[in-house]
Amino acid sequence: MDVLEKTLAAGIDTLGLAVTDTQQALLLRYVALLHKWNKAYNLTAIRDPEQMVIRHILDSLSIAPYMAATHCLDVGTGAGLPGIPLAILFPEKQFSLLDSNGKKTRFLIEAQMQLKLTNISVHTERVEQFKSDRLFDGIVSRAFASLKDMVTGCEALLSPTGKLYAMKGIFPEAELSQLPKHFIVEHSHTLSVPSVEEARHLLLIARH
Repeated sequence: MDVLEKTLAAGIDTLGLAVTDTQQALLLRYVALLHKWNKAYNLTAIRDPEQMVIRHILDSLSIAPYMAATHCLDVGTGAGLPGIPLAILFPEKQFSLLDSNGKKTRFLIEAQMQLKLTNISVHTERVEQFKSDRLFDGIVSRAFASLKDMVTGCEALLSPTGKLYAMKGIFPEAELSQLPKHFIVEHSHTLSVPSVEEARHLLLIARH
């Protein structure tokens, strides 16, 4: 077992997730693709594969226990985070990956083909212009600067009972008062990402 396998397996164990050997192998193949394409496409500031496992894969998987949605939109997905790790973990759920950067979505299409992920679709578009033939019961993002921006940008794509999954660093106390009045934070979870000391939080936002 090499360093990446050990780091991933130990992290998954710490998170308490049930991940098959096949899924772990897919996650590591995704890291290998990300590392390879990153040199030309500048997909992430993280260059070291072990740090990719920690700060991208394990960070993405840390929200898995709270992901009740079955049709998910990942807005500003970048290199496919958290969408691709979650799609590997949950083959029964559908994930639409949205990013306006064509280089990044070209990588996503390549990753989809290489990993044979049939439960993702890739879209090159800004969220404000994105048209979908269905509403999503879950919209997740690591990309938005503020909760208000996330609600404003995603509201039209969210099903009536759907939830926004906002991944943040420190708890965004100052942003709560800026939320549109018809949305509330239903739950907030402190995320413990193995080998990451910085604060991580997940906020579940819904209409009220």
